[in-house]
Amino acid sequence: MRASSKARAIALTGYFGLWLLLSLWYSWLAPSTQLPMYIPLGFLLIPLVFPFAGLIQGKPYTYMWSSYLSLLYFAHGIGEAYTLPNERIYGIIEIILSLMFFFGSIYYVRLS
Repeated sequence: MRASSKARAIALTGYFGLWLLLSLWYSWLAPSTQLPMYIPLGFLLIPLVFPFAGLIQGKPYTYMWSSYLSLLYFAHGIGEAYTLPNERIYGIIEIILSLMFFFGSIYYVRLS
């Protein structure tokens, strides 16, 4: 397996991991008691829809700009891990997945 393929696999693992984590987190694991479920899910999942086609097709330009998008999820994970002790593990997993997405995307672009 080429190095660029490994980097792409890491980026896609982080990307789809964020989809899965956020969907489960805000709908089943720890739903918000103050907001309807569709509000946090909408704000967190809709930005992940935009790079989907380019990531699946392996377009380096999409990997480049979506790496900046992953930093928003990194910041969200830091905030959630710091402020909510009961949900800290979900924030830490979000941090790890967003870093996988970021570094996998950067290395994929560099190696392509």
